[in-house]
Amino acid sequence: MSESNNIKIVTADPSGIGLFGLAIVTLVASSVKLGWTEGLGLVIPWAIFLGGIAQFYASILDSKHNNVFGMSAFGAYGLFWMGVATTWFIQLGAFGEALKNSADVHQLGIVYLGYLGFSVFMTIGALETNKVLFSIFFLIDLLFIGLGLSTLGIMEYGMHLLAAYSELAIGLVSLYGAGANVLNKHFGFEFLPIGKPFGLIKPREKKTATQLSTEN
Repeated sequence: MSESNNIKIVTADPSGIGLFGLAIVTLVASSVKLGWTEGLGLVIPWAIFLGGIAQFYASILDSKHNNVFGMSAFGAYGLFWMGVATTWFIQLGAFGEALKNSADVHQLGIVYLGYLGFSVFMTIGALETNKVLFSIFFLIDLLFIGLGLSTLGIMEYGMHLLAAYSELAIGLVSLYGAGANVLNKHFGFEFLPIGKPFGLIKPREKKTATQLSTEN
């Protein structure tokens, strides 16, 4: 007779490290947009390791939790920052002058608007997570509106400011969210409030066989 053993592998909630990665990269990137710092040389490492790898790592762990929402969010934004870092390398001429001179910045505007569409869907989903996460996604929507329109040359100055201040706000709220996630899990109760879901979207009730036969 063969015996089968079930092994349960427990993985921790990766939201803390994912939100921390988002917080650091948006804080440092917004400092450039606001003119508080200059250059991209010391922004790129944080875009790759915190914005990119940390969030993508969180995405992989969320996939093990079967958390489609978290996996999609951290994965998409992690890859976004990897793409942004590569774009900065190209613009700085790290891959040669030919590639730098052939770059059309309007293509970035299309990418930003595409990410805006994705972020709107995620904002709807965040309605039923918590208010901190919803606030982050709402601010991300504003960021991509600002980035997309300013890059396409539409209300360039105003949209640049919208992108800069919304990115700064994303960093601050994400930093709070990271701390809340870690401390709430660590203490086993809501040490830092994150706000309850809005309760606007109700799941559909599954109809019984009797109800279906009655309708037919």
